[in-house]
Amino acid sequence: MRTRPVHSAWRPGRRLWVLPMVLAGAGLIALSLAFVVERPGARELDAKAQDVRDLPLPVAYPLARELGVKAQKTPVTKSSRSKLRLPLEMPRPIRVIIPAIGVSAPVIPLGLNRDGTLQVPETFSEAGWFKPGPEPGEVGSAVVVGHVDSRSGPGVFYRLPALRRGDHIKIVLADRRALRFVVTSSRQVLKAHFPVDLVYRRTHRRTLRLVTCGGQFDASTGHYLSNTVVFAWLVGWA
Repeated sequence: MRTRPVHSAWRPGRRLWVLPMVLAGAGLIALSLAFVVERPGARELDAKAQDVRDLPLPVAYPLARELGVKAQKTPVTKSSRSKLRLPLEMPRPIRVIIPAIGVSAPVIPLGLNRDGTLQVPETFSEAGWFKPGPEPGEVGSAVVVGHVDSRSGPGVFYRLPALRRGDHIKIVLADRRALRFVVTSSRQVLKAHFPVDLVYRRTHRRTLRLVTCGGQFDASTGHYLSNTVVFAWLVGWA
């Protein structure tokens, strides 16, 4: 199998991270402001993508069973979603498991490089969680990234584009409990036009984004020109 080197420094969008870098010494309250302060329409953009284009309210079965709602021939409503009770703060993630594509990998915390780029895992067999953002299971957009491949072979998220709506993602937490997310959609986007607002901005639901490189490979730079982004909702404990 022909493999290619992976982009070494993936950028989440420098303009978003000026505030976290400046206020890093002021603690978590200051850091959280970066996810609350939004340009007009940013929240609506994410809500529309999550609720309308990517996944309508799921039918009662099988998601209803995971939400603790009786299975019936009616949609799961926002009120029934509220029965899924989780703490506001979750333990850090330590493993990601995606049965549909054969992934079971450790998760390490990641931050930002000095130039504002997102750090990437040092090895190609592990994924990384963006630590300044929410932990998976908390309200907002938790982001987990991983390499697509290397000179020696496929990376942890090599088969990420194969995920389809309805596939499950299991996130194991530091306390050994596990959360189950369901894939709502995926898309390939040019890095030059990466949808920062959609991927990183705060959501009113507990959501997850998985990100890797993809698309056309530019041999002259050694970088992929696009990213694959998978969007998922939390549906309950695994």
